[in-house]
Amino acid sequence: MTDVQRWAPPGPGIYPDVPAEVYHADPVPGGSLSSTGARRLLPPSCPALYRYEQAHPPEPRRHIDLGQAAHRLVLGVGPELVVVDAPDWRTRAAREARDEAYAAGQVPLLAAEYDVVQAMAAALREHPLAAALLRTEGGQPEQSAFWRDRETGVICRARYDWLDLTRPGRLIVADYKTCASAAPDDLQRAIYDHGYHIQAAWYLDGLRTLGYADESARFVLIFQERRPPYLVTVAQPDPIAMRIGAHLARKARHIYAECVRTGRWPGYTDDVALISLPAWVERFYEMELSQ
Repeated sequence: MTDVQRWAPPGPGIYPDVPAEVYHADPVPGGSLSSTGARRLLPPSCPALYRYEQAHPPEPRRHIDLGQAAHRLVLGVGPELVVVDAPDWRTRAAREARDEAYAAGQVPLLAAEYDVVQAMAAALREHPLAAALLRTEGGQPEQSAFWRDRETGVICRARYDWLDLTRPGRLIVADYKTCASAAPDDLQRAIYDHGYHIQAAWYLDGLRTLGYADESARFVLIFQERRPPYLVTVAQPDPIAMRIGAHLARKARHIYAECVRTGRWPGYTDDVALISLPAWVERFYEMELSQ
């Protein structure tokens, strides 16, 4: 299935065999909204940037390539990896091999980078909790879900890194992320900056709407560092983070519905933005201005 126009979800549900390029191209006639798109609709981004990026996908970046490669080795699915036998990308031959891989939908890696992602996959398999969450018995990687939001009518979609609907007891949805630091103190900011609390609420909302989960379901993030010894932390957004994530996800769906209805995708603001100087500047001049 290489032509993204040849498949569309026949209705709400979970579909295990949708290729990544089909999912990311949005196969829903008339369009749908993913959690990534929802985050781009919200500040500090805006609907205009979301709309532009739908038509102009960003160029590949190296840390994203490494993340995709790690996903491939950890989850067993994803773009094919192409190892380029070169110490760096400075030679013409290396750059040409890299560009050919991108054109073919593959992920190019230097030999040293391939060694890194292999070591990452091995380290993750040694982590008892992460390995248990990604167990192969019953679970399946990269499952795509489509559903209609009851409140706005917006068709939503999600792609689950790993979903095991056969495990008895509480449903736990795991998502794998590579990062610079998996230290718990650093993850607070990472979850906020990347909107992972919005993703968590979005993914659970999809499963609940489709009837696969109840309020007891939980979303966890498996963070792994991209440097030795490739440490792993399994993190769960706390209840307040989940409430905020659900609120922002709902807000994004309303923004999307209004933009689709009006055909208008606004920028940061339509009003005059009143801009203060940084707080430290105000403090520096506070004494002088009070005289």
